[in-house]
Amino acid sequence: MRILTGNTKSMIRKVIVYAVYIILLSSIQVSFPDAFTFLGQTADLVFVFVVLSGYFNGFWDGAVVGFICGIVRDVFSPPIVVGLDRDVRVTAFIGAFTLFAAGITGASFFTRRMHRNIPFSIVAVIFATACYKIAGYLLIYGWSTLAGTGSGIYDPYTAFVYSFLPQLLLNTIASIPLIVLLRFLGPVSFRGNVNRDEVIEREGDGTWLGI
Repeated sequence: MRILTGNTKSMIRKVIVYAVYIILLSSIQVSFPDAFTFLGQTADLVFVFVVLSGYFNGFWDGAVVGFICGIVRDVFSPPIVVGLDRDVRVTAFIGAFTLFAAGITGASFFTRRMHRNIPFSIVAVIFATACYKIAGYLLIYGWSTLAGTGSGIYDPYTAFVYSFLPQLLLNTIASIPLIVLLRFLGPVSFRGNVNRDEVIEREGDGTWLGI
């Protein structure tokens, strides 16, 4: 009598592997930030991991892993903003929303057309990072202007050269080892399967629905 079915094994593998990667990458990013910096920017390992999880393993992987990683980020390093009354406040759920959006962006970025191939996964990371940096700059600029604290915000040219481009470079470089981990030591096994989309439908998106 078989105690564990194939779907149950896939579910257990997925939970364990994702938990290990989330803890490991979050710890590395928080403990050694200076090891992954360039021109004042730091490689966002967790962000890249979430995008790639969605790209390779499907919508629900990107959404669930992104939300969990975002909650972890909100708990340990929540963003701080200046309110309209000039008081400094700690925000809530910005990390959860941001990484949730990153996960579903990765899962929706031409995954069917490009068949989730490895080279195009780097393009997905570049696209998601660009959207994140542009949206973040516009939101911060708009809110700071509204709050009357816009003098400390970079002008568009400085933000592009010293924030946007370095972050794009660092995240692109960080994507290479993370791609290797997810494709060959990831939560979903593609061993012996030619059609990756069928594996995603059977073990990827559907697995979370059983948790």
